[in-house]
Amino acid sequence: MPEPTTADLDFLVIGECVADIVRTPGLPDRPHPGGSPANVAHGLARLGRRTALLTQLGDDPYGELIRTHLEAGGTTVLTDGQDVPTPTAIVTLDPSGSASYEFAIDWTLAPTPTPRTRHVHLGSLASVQEPGAAVARRLLREARAGGATVSYDPNVRPGLVGERAAAVAAVEHCVALSDLVKASDEDLAFLYPGIPVRDSAARWLTLGPGTVVVTRGGDGAFALTPTGETRVDAPPTTVVDTVGAGDSFMSALLATLDTHRPSLDALTAALRTAAAAAAITVSRAGANPPTAAELTDASSRRAPGSG
Repeated sequence: MPEPTTADLDFLVIGECVADIVRTPGLPDRPHPGGSPANVAHGLARLGRRTALLTQLGDDPYGELIRTHLEAGGTTVLTDGQDVPTPTAIVTLDPSGSASYEFAIDWTLAPTPTPRTRHVHLGSLASVQEPGAAVARRLLREARAGGATVSYDPNVRPGLVGERAAAVAAVEHCVALSDLVKASDEDLAFLYPGIPVRDSAARWLTLGPGTVVVTRGGDGAFALTPTGETRVDAPPTTVVDTVGAGDSFMSALLATLDTHRPSLDALTAALRTAAAAAAITVSRAGANPPTAAELTDASSRRAPGSG
């Protein structure tokens, strides 16, 4: 895939890279390139979209691992020029393959020129961890002013977002700047404890986005729009681990939708494709999203149904 230019970039993803050090009882530690925004960028590039990632990477072995991984998959890596250590996360897998995380990360993104693009995606810690979050939010505002559409996935890490009220305010700021928002049911349960997940999603819809998508793990996903609601089931799969599943869902959703205000039929089809991408990812180790060919094959083998 040729390197994108400022005139033909499809997606600019803003956010952190993280070296995921996967720890499984009885096995050696395994380092994997990770970080939710980096995974989304990688997934978009593997699906044939011209994608760049604006991030921070250290001049260290983990930084080289991540840069090589992303560029080999077709993602253009852009940094703010600061020499900072590459963030790490200890990823511990339980016997079912579910992942928990222990992070060592600072997000200090400096103001930097960004390429012109059709769409900007912001995710995870980059939207809430200061001082870099303020810069990321400013870049979203500038992108919207320049005609780009915007998506957002808070991908909440409870141990890193600080005081809940401040995290909610930062997240809602980003929601209001976005055309499409995706969150997990766990994200919403943490941000709004005691409130039904659908009610929280409906509230987000009033803040400005045209579509709010909620993933529910093995229970599928649903989406709310001003004109209605749609739901899909999760395809059956064998879970190896859940690392990167939500990011693969996000990549496939963005790659499939060609408008930020889709019809319910188009949105349902996009959710099915995104769920298929997540199912492929959990069936193999690490954040390993599908290629376009793999996703086309998986989607064609799944019988239609609204779920």
